[in-house]
Amino acid sequence: MVRIPLAALGSAVVLLVTLGGCAPADEDGSPAAGGSASASNAACAQGALDTMTPGKLTIGTDNPAYEPWFSDNKPANGKGFESAVAYQVAQRLGYPAQNVVWTQVTFNNAIAPGPKTFDFDINQFSITPERRKAVDFSSPYYLVRQTVITTKGSKIDGAKTIAELKDAKLGAQVGTTSYQAINELIKPAAKPQVFNNNDDAKKALENKQVDGIVVDLPTAFYMTAAELEDGVIVGQLPQVGVPEQFGLVLDLGSKLTPCVSAAVDQLRQDGTLAVLEKTWLASTGGAPELS
Repeated sequence: MVRIPLAALGSAVVLLVTLGGCAPADEDGSPAAGGSASASNAACAQGALDTMTPGKLTIGTDNPAYEPWFSDNKPANGKGFESAVAYQVAQRLGYPAQNVVWTQVTFNNAIAPGPKTFDFDINQFSITPERRKAVDFSSPYYLVRQTVITTKGSKIDGAKTIAELKDAKLGAQVGTTSYQAINELIKPAAKPQVFNNNDDAKKALENKQVDGIVVDLPTAFYMTAAELEDGVIVGQLPQVGVPEQFGLVLDLGSKLTPCVSAAVDQLRQDGTLAVLEKTWLASTGGAPELS
């Protein structure tokens, strides 16, 4: 198992948020997933965008805000991968940390149709065609793998194939691609359980109400290393079709989408996203593949 040294890495991201990363790029150069990344200089004038509050950038995320994406449930502290990404995007748009405002938005509300209470939201939102009917997405900032976790001694501990999960009781957070992966890739005999959030899913696993839960890979590393007693990664699910990607969520048709996508593209191209990923997210090494 891999433990993520969150406290030890805080200064690295504080430095990145202040100065910007300049490491060689090794991220996937994926095209923009929502809006045009080639935003005009006039439309994206630094610090002068048509935001909800003039001179401020309002960023949404859920509560609780989970490790390793955030740290100590405090999105504003700049620690954790998504907090650091959010501040880097804000900086590229001309909004220093003191001009960033965080607001709490549940996962489902953020991707539901209708006006938003944020300029953009960051909360491990996988970019899907269905969701893009209701919201805009920025260019992707992270490639995702869905992962099954359990506890030592469970009926699926040691499983090597998807076929060995067919008779398991599985669960995931409502509205997520983790839940979708159970239905479309594993297709268990029993209907998977749905939870309001990953905390509820984890408690159900601890109480043996389910045999396993599905989460994204970095969350799997963190849960099994730091939150679950005797937590075990069963394995990563196959990547089917277009690679799953996380994007920032904006209001459908938002004028900010091209500017936000351009900022994300800059972070990928100059290597900042790669630095932040290495700083805050565990390596995929040691997580077996389920065949």
